[in-house]
Amino acid sequence: MGRALHQLVPSLRVGDAVGGHTLRVRDALRDLDLESEIFVENSHPAVAAETRHIDDYVEYTRTSGAQLAGVMYQLAVGANTAELFFALSEPKIVDYHNITPPEYFSGWDDYEAMRTRVGRTQMERLGRRCDLALGDSSYNVADLTEHGYACPTEVVPILLDLSAFDREVDERALARLERAKGDGGSDWLFVGRFAPNKCQHDLLKAFAAYRRTHDPRARLHLAGSEGPTRYVKALHRLAADAGVGGAVTFHTGVPSGVLSALYRAADVFVCLSEHEGFCIPLLEAMHHRVPVVAFAAAAVPETLGGAGLLLTDKRPLTVAHAVDRLLTDAGLRARMVAAGRERLADFSLDRTRARLVEALAPVLNGSPGR
Repeated sequence: MGRALHQLVPSLRVGDAVGGHTLRVRDALRDLDLESEIFVENSHPAVAAETRHIDDYVEYTRTSGAQLAGVMYQLAVGANTAELFFALSEPKIVDYHNITPPEYFSGWDDYEAMRTRVGRTQMERLGRRCDLALGDSSYNVADLTEHGYACPTEVVPILLDLSAFDREVDERALARLERAKGDGGSDWLFVGRFAPNKCQHDLLKAFAAYRRTHDPRARLHLAGSEGPTRYVKALHRLAADAGVGGAVTFHTGVPSGVLSALYRAADVFVCLSEHEGFCIPLLEAMHHRVPVVAFAAAAVPETLGGAGLLLTDKRPLTVAHAVDRLLTDAGLRARMVAAGRERLADFSLDRTRARLVEALAPVLNGSPGR
């Protein structure tokens, strides 16, 4: 009789970090000769063939003939999936990608605030029934421990494959971005959902200060999925009121080829986010040899690992001066790019897969602890 370790996840979507991680975890488990399926509440049509519906989990595992080594839940949002996971009797593994505290959404999106509140409540409940907890970062693991997880915990970075950036480049988009450089000025880039915790509002203020004091022809590209409507509208108003509306481009629903072009054209990646459980775009910037200026909050210092300029103060002029220093000091820029390439090796898919297998060993060997 074979053995199985399946995953539960609320949704699986194209281009989603947790979705990509889930697929790579499945592949790693299958390479261990484990039966492994992904059970979801909903999935994007492009990846629907990779999944089974959550309602089929109990019957599927009962009739498949495989011995259940455990079940893993990808926890990143509040969802009904957590309730099924909580009720299962097999050894349970939580893979935690962090859930934004609800106060960030208060006043901007009441529904999103409710979802994150539910998610964090579920996160706490799962700690009472969990045999092993994984976190993308030590910051995430500390969050679990603070909320009562007494089971063994391990840091397992998100499983990431950046090679797609080298295969998918929208050459027309890249050409447009390069033509804009003909007028002079540097290109700032930030990639992340348009949401209050990502602090695009602080980024706009810093960019306006940079245009006033250092580079009046600079451009800012903000790319990410849509967030709270009120917040997005406020960002557009802020850009206009700060006098930089014509220099800021908001990119939403960005195809992978266009995102590749944005990274290739960028001169600096600036992150002023206050809540990140990992922050994959930092690694994407390193992959494209784009130097990073970042606010030292949440998991950002850990993910950067010294491969960027970290700021403990994100007042607009402080950020503006830091960006100017990085862009005008060729030696500093070269050191930061080199440090980024070195740091990126720590997150190679071979290394993160090996770390996952190592962390799962107690469960797979039949000795999970609570």
